[in-house]
Amino acid sequence: MTDPDQLRAATAVGVLASEEAHLALLSSIVDVARAIFGARASSIFLLDEDTDELVFEAASGLGSAELVGSRFPSGTGIAGWVLATRQPLVLEDVSKDPRFARDLAEATGYVPRALMAVPLLHEERALGVLEVLDRPDRARSPLEEMDLLGLFAGQAAIALDLLLAARRARAVLAGSGGELMAVARVAEALDGLEGEARGAGLRLLEALDEVLRKN
Repeated sequence: MTDPDQLRAATAVGVLASEEAHLALLSSIVDVARAIFGARASSIFLLDEDTDELVFEAASGLGSAELVGSRFPSGTGIAGWVLATRQPLVLEDVSKDPRFARDLAEATGYVPRALMAVPLLHEERALGVLEVLDRPDRARSPLEEMDLLGLFAGQAAIALDLLLAARRARAVLAGSGGELMAVARVAEALDGLEGEARGAGLRLLEALDEVLRKN
């Protein structure tokens, strides 16, 4: 029989919250960030620790449709520097900065003139980077703009952490055979129920948990 602790852990870490929902949240964050700053593009990179790469998880604006899912070495360009140093950065002319990876930008189909980048930190872990590209001149000072971008970064870091938890849960479920996957499907179905049906479903899960505790 499947280890009860493994079953409860796999269910708890993210089965109920779908990976699609977390990706949609990231997409909303970059859309709103681009709109608030009046920027031409915005993107969120996730650090893939297994491959040591940064992955485009969400993008908004010019060339965004082709970017999601593409990846590059984690030490590359401005995003790589921000990730490694955990320091935000504002550049008004990227062509004058040696850290800017022009070849990478050209590969994405869009070469920015200016950018802001901030690390996405959660519980002392560097999960990724948020970038805003080519915002217009504004009355706000760079410090004020970084403070505002930091608010988006906080939300994005939480969303990335939830996304990673959901993916870890999915990996556990995929490697455990049919039993855990069946429980995951039940849990997902319960999340969409309301009223008496939801209460009955929760009682069913509680009964299942009690049976597992006795074995």
